Amino acid sequence: MSHYTAPELSPAAIRQGFWRLLPISLFVAVFGAAFGLAAVQAGLPGHEIVLMSATVFAGTAQFAALELWGAEVPLLPLLATTFAINARMLLMGATLYPWMALLPAGRRYGSLVILSDANWAMNLNDLQNGRNNLGALVGGGLALWLTWLAGTILGMVFGSAITDPKALGVDMVMGCFMLSMVLAGRRTSRTVMAWVVGGAAAYAAWLWLPENSHVVVGALAGGLIGALWLEDKA
Repeated sequence: MSHYTAPELSPAAIRQGFWRLLPISLFVAVFGAAFGLAAVQAGLPGHEIVLMSATVFAGTAQFAALELWGAEVPLLPLLATTFAINARMLLMGATLYPWMALLPAGRRYGSLVILSDANWAMNLNDLQNGRNNLGALVGGGLALWLTWLAGTILGMVFGSAITDPKALGVDMVMGCFMLSMVLAGRRTSRTVMAWVVGGAAAYAAWLWLPENSHVVVGALAGGLIGALWLEDKA
């Protein structure tokens, strides 16, 4: 019998998740501003820029789409590029499956609409440590989505003032946050091996494979360890 139980989703948990993720979301706003500026420079009209950020909500994929944008958009390369960049979502969803599968379909898929790296990492850590609710996933996702959208709009209007986001050090915030989630999570020989193999594979792909492929390669390598080294249910 499964030892998983259906996670709760209450208004109080959503509010708590929103405020927990809001500090990290400020970093997202800066890169949303960078995207807004880049989209304006690429010639996209304002309403299309806002619509893209509101519906796609995937920063790296949106930047990649701008690289291919023009008078005639190459649809198949655009689809392939965005799918490759966001393929990690398949594995992120798989890690949440044991809990999400116990929910009604509407609540399950509705909770995943605003899935991103930060709220996934925090909520998975919560679930693995006995905090059986989706507050960080939904509330934190709302915080990330709103600040990404607000940042996009600010970038469209004031983005020229941000000449180099890396000079402010904000490019390190998400990496440090994800590392803290890894270190705070449940540590076993299995998970440590997955981290090591996934990290080594991602680094090798970053050195020798096409741009952005390290995200997919690292995720697949770590996921392969998890698939071959099954967890002891006893």
